[in-house]
Amino acid sequence: MSGVRVSPPVLKDVEVFYRPYFLNELEACSNTFFIKLKIKMAGIVEYIKESFGELKNNVTWTPWPEVQRLTILVAVFSIIFSLAIWGVDTVFSKVISEYFKLIS
Repeated sequence: MSGVRVSPPVLKDVEVFYRPYFLNELEACSNTFFIKLKIKMAGIVEYIKESFGELKNNVTWTPWPEVQRLTILVAVFSIIFSLAIWGVDTVFSKVISEYFKLIS
């Protein structure tokens, strides 16, 4: 291969893009780009496959009923805290408006 080093295991996947002769340097650069792109894409695809395999087989997931229970708990506390913040904001708004009425 003209100036491109590819390891033997990857070479069989890359030979589709390789031609033994190049018409000019631009074509050589273009083919080198596609070879490198093919190698990188093969690495990315392999990484994604391994990630999904690990998520499926090696991760201990929380049981579904517990996930539902915790989701409801978070939703309830989010509503309670948002109401508390709304209440404090309303009280402070009234206090500040009364203060400005008093000083003007």
